[in-house]
Amino acid sequence: MTDALAQKAGDPRGTLAGTADHSEGMSYLHSVPRRLVTLYLPLGLILIVLLFPFYWMALTSVKPDAQLLDMDTYSPFWTWSPTLKHITKLLFETEYPVWLWNTMLVATCATALSIFASVLAAYALVRLRFKGSTVAGGLIFLAYLVPPSILFIPLSTVVFQYGLFDTPFALILTYPTILIPFSTWLLMGYFKTIPFELEECALMDGASRWQILVKIILPLAVPGLISAFIFCFTLCWNEFIYALTFISTTSYKTVPVAIVTALVDGDVYRWGSLMAGAMIGSLPLVVLYAFFVEHYVSAMTGAVKE
Repeated sequence: MTDALAQKAGDPRGTLAGTADHSEGMSYLHSVPRRLVTLYLPLGLILIVLLFPFYWMALTSVKPDAQLLDMDTYSPFWTWSPTLKHITKLLFETEYPVWLWNTMLVATCATALSIFASVLAAYALVRLRFKGSTVAGGLIFLAYLVPPSILFIPLSTVVFQYGLFDTPFALILTYPTILIPFSTWLLMGYFKTIPFELEECALMDGASRWQILVKIILPLAVPGLISAFIFCFTLCWNEFIYALTFISTTSYKTVPVAIVTALVDGDVYRWGSLMAGAMIGSLPLVVLYAFFVEHYVSAMTGAVKE
């Protein structure tokens, strides 16, 4: 009673003793040693593991030739005489700008085609409520689990018979086979989070399904679309098996394949140019994730909940 009266009277000492004891008892969670063990140490290890490959690529791309293989005389983790020789040679003495353009073209076109098909498929499976829609959605996702190393064998026959071999269209039309299943599953989960009452109101006002999709669903599903775009674009950018199988002309190759095949002469590896090409080729994806990582995480969370 005394504590309650004191609290009503505005006395700060009127706080419940149990609350004070509870606050003091949990203060050890914020102590510096515990935060060092539970937060800073794991975070530091994760950063080292994730960022060390980029540091190694950047370091190798600016090392002189004499320091690339002589690890006894020179430090493998640092150089005091950096050079831009390898980057200059990569950009001006090879077709790297053309390979970068090919990768951007293929990734953009294949991603746009996959997103368009995935939006239509996901909306139909979630909203049209036809018999077997749930089973169809599960089968579409299971198609994503089929390894590309198995699919490229029959696809190579199809590509050759249609005259698409050794052209960018061979990649633009085959990449959606591995992009559409996962994107459809992702967008299905996000579309389910949008209230169906919005569509019912639009249907009562005379809107068509296409108008509902374009004017209501897509504006609300922007985070999900961004997430699907990032996934598709990243997979196209890094894909290796299809690009190696369907493209043989050097000027048509993408970055992952070209830097491996064009910058290796027999058993001679141009490590400086190889690492410079890998580092420059990864920068567009780094920028893409840096700008849209929040939308990517939110959309993935919404899809997993469903």
